[in-house]
Amino acid sequence: MNAPDANNGALILIPTSLGEAPWTDFLPASAQSRAINIRHFVVENARAARAHLKRIEFPGSLRDTDIRELPAEGDNGELDALLAPVFKGENVGLMSDAGCPAVADPGARLVARAHALGVRVVPLVGPSSILLGLMGSGLNGQSFAFHGYLPSEKDARDRRLRALEDESRRLARTQIFIETSYRNERLFAALLHVCQPSTRLCVARNLTTADETLCTLSIADWRKTPPPMLAKRPTLFLLLA
Repeated sequence: MNAPDANNGALILIPTSLGEAPWTDFLPASAQSRAINIRHFVVENARAARAHLKRIEFPGSLRDTDIRELPAEGDNGELDALLAPVFKGENVGLMSDAGCPAVADPGARLVARAHALGVRVVPLVGPSSILLGLMGSGLNGQSFAFHGYLPSEKDARDRRLRALEDESRRLARTQIFIETSYRNERLFAALLHVCQPSTRLCVARNLTTADETLCTLSIADWRKTPPPMLAKRPTLFLLLA
């Protein structure tokens, strides 16, 4: 591993919006200013990246901007090629489809390679649905784990929920997970069916947008409450037994 060279550029980690919102609602002015002065980007999805750059008032021509998608798989040579501008003194911006790059995001591969090559890595301040949901949940913020997507098949999903609830009870750990938006309501119903009445569940929907809702109740109280509208809305689930 090499120490960063001051003559080289850096890999700048640029947070993106979690939904439809003006950039001033989710990004500090200093982060926006730094992001719009980059001319090389590595992104999860080029179309989503262009939309985000427009949202943060990127002043250049997107057609003439170097925007490359991070390969789903690839060797170090492909990652090195994405970082090549750094060694010419130029910064490279890394963007996820939503939220913080490299957090529950494939961009972590590029960050790891940057460190291996001695490239300076600079994370910018911006929204993370995982941290925002945890902050607002009232659940244990000292011990928590993000599990990504749970199994989609019913029996496997229910077994996983029981295992996560048991681990939460033993370790006092907040368990955090997500679902494909069109299956959110099924997962919510499964949580009410599988989990114990005393377990607390936070449902965080459309964070940082005008349609944001965040509510923590016990499973017993959720069972007595009209279900939230979750279909086709980005939602984070947090559980503490």
